[in-house]
Amino acid sequence: MRKAMYDAELGDDVYGEDPTVNKLQDLAAEITGKEAALLVSSGTMGNLVSLLTLTNRGEEIILGDQCHVYAWEGAGVPIFGGVSLSVIKNKSDGTLDLNDIKNAINPTDDHKPSTSVVSIENTQNQCSGSPISEKYLMALKDLCNVNKLKIHMDGARLFNASVYLNVEASALTQHIDSVTFCLSKGLSCPIGSIICGSQDFILKAKRWRKSIGGGMRQAGVFAAAGIIGLKKMTKRLGEDHQNANQLAHGLADIDGISIDPEIVKTNIVRFSTLNNNTSKFYETLKSNGVLVNPSNSSLRMVTHYGITSDDIDLTLAAVSKTLREI
Repeated sequence: MRKAMYDAELGDDVYGEDPTVNKLQDLAAEITGKEAALLVSSGTMGNLVSLLTLTNRGEEIILGDQCHVYAWEGAGVPIFGGVSLSVIKNKSDGTLDLNDIKNAINPTDDHKPSTSVVSIENTQNQCSGSPISEKYLMALKDLCNVNKLKIHMDGARLFNASVYLNVEASALTQHIDSVTFCLSKGLSCPIGSIICGSQDFILKAKRWRKSIGGGMRQAGVFAAAGIIGLKKMTKRLGEDHQNANQLAHGLADIDGISIDPEIVKTNIVRFSTLNNNTSKFYETLKSNGVLVNPSNSSLRMVTHYGITSDDIDLTLAAVSKTLREI
C-alpha cells in the first residue's frame, strides 16, 4: 500500500485531473453498483456532504438514536444544512422499526418540517457492529418509495456487512440513494472515504464538498491506498470477524465481565465490567498494555488488520490481570 502511494500518478483532483483518484472513484462506483463516486477526506465529511446533497434547508431527516451521524458528528447536518433531525430508537440489531419510521414521517402541515430522507448505518457501530440485511433494506426502500423519501447509508463498515452476510456490497446498496464507506477502517488506508450515488447526485455533492473545504489537489497519494484497500483488504475482513468472535467468547469466560458473545457478528466487541468502574478499568488496562475505547456505560474493542489471534490471547490475559488489580 505504501509503495502504491509512493508510485501514484498524480494530477489536480479539484479539476478532476488526478488519474489515480478517478480510477478509485470508478472502482468504487462499480463495486457499489452506482453511477459515480466521490473521494472525501473522512466518513463524517462523506455523511455531511451526502445529506446536504439529498436535502434542502428546512427539511427533516429520520435517523436512529445510536447512529454516528446523530451521536458523533458534531451536529454538522443541522448546523451547515439547516436540516432538522427526527431521532427514533435503534433496535438491538441496528435497524429502525419500519412502523417507527412511518409514524415519524411528518404530514403535509406547515407547522412541521418536511421529511425528505431516512439515514441508516451499516454495520451499526453502537449496536455491536450489527450488519443490516438486504431483506430489511428492501422493505425500507418500499416504505420510502411510497412516501417519496430518499435513503442514505452510512456504510462506514459496509464491507464488513457484505462479508458477514456473504453478499456483494452492491446487494446492500442497490436499494439506497447514496452511500458513504470508509477506506481507513477495515480497509486499512491512512485516510479517506467514498461517496457513491447517481451522476446527478455526485455532481451536486462535489459542489458541497468544495463549499465545506473538502477539495484536495494531488489526492492520488491517498487514492492509491484506497485502490489497494478495495482490491485486497475486503477479502480478509472475515479474519477480523473470527478474531472478534474469539475475543467476545474469551471475555464471556472471565469473571467480572458482562457480555453476550452471540451478538458479536462482525469486528466490534462491546462489553462492560460488573462493578461498573469503567474509568478505573480503562486506565488499569492501559497500564497493562491494552488500549480500549470507553464510553459512559461500556467499553469497545475493534479487531482489524493489525490484530492477530495471538493478540487476542494477550488481550484476554491483560483483562484478567486488570480485574484482579482493581
